[in-house]
Amino acid sequence: MNERQRSKLVVETCLLAGKIMIENGSEMVRVTDTIDRISKNAGATEARAYVTLTGIIMSATPDMGSQVTAIDKRTFDLEKVSTVNDYSRQFADKKISLGEFYRRLKLMDKNVKPFPFWLQMIGAFMVSATLEVVFRSNYTDFWAAGFVGMMGWCIYCLTDHYTDIRFLNEFIAAICIGFMSILIIRAGIAKSADDLIIGGLMPLVPGVPITNAVRDTLSGNLVSGPSRGIEAIMSACALGFGVAMAIKILG
Repeated sequence: MNERQRSKLVVETCLLAGKIMIENGSEMVRVTDTIDRISKNAGATEARAYVTLTGIIMSATPDMGSQVTAIDKRTFDLEKVSTVNDYSRQFADKKISLGEFYRRLKLMDKNVKPFPFWLQMIGAFMVSATLEVVFRSNYTDFWAAGFVGMMGWCIYCLTDHYTDIRFLNEFIAAICIGFMSILIIRAGIAKSADDLIIGGLMPLVPGVPITNAVRDTLSGNLVSGPSRGIEAIMSACALGFGVAMAIKILG
């Protein structure tokens, strides 16, 4: 492998690593740091990268043209972010070669599987039910809140298979959560519709985007920070409008 081919491989590896991290919920500071470390460990000391929420621009040497990769989707799978960091550390320790690093990144979707759906359902149940107790001290609605949260997450995942618009998925899930909460109260199974709605919405609350928006802004990234903040506000509005519509219809 000559010098130009190696420089091209360095850029492609860095772009792919950064793309995977951004698509799966990493903050910009971590992405930039990871790309810089990969470049330095690969010997590309003159590499430069510009990282944004929607794309990455990078060059390995001044006489080599820049390459760009676009970020088309954004979800949350911190397991993949952690795996990229693990690969980066192994490459820094010379346990894997640059080519092996790139090959593992290409096989990321096959090597890192999402949590099984039944485990996600249990997680949604526990988040909704336990936070119902922590925030509202409502022990009597524990099981009802867990059921609403679990079904809300199920509806969100089902709609996600048919549309790539996350805000629409959250809006539909919020409407269903509102409907189920009101119907459960009318059936006499639980006591407080407000508590059921609060607990049911917890698995859908955009906590990771809000955290990343604050961290990016505080670190001086005034492009991705406000962008993530707007994205989080839109998610919160979708949830709020969905619940409001359900209350308006059945209230």
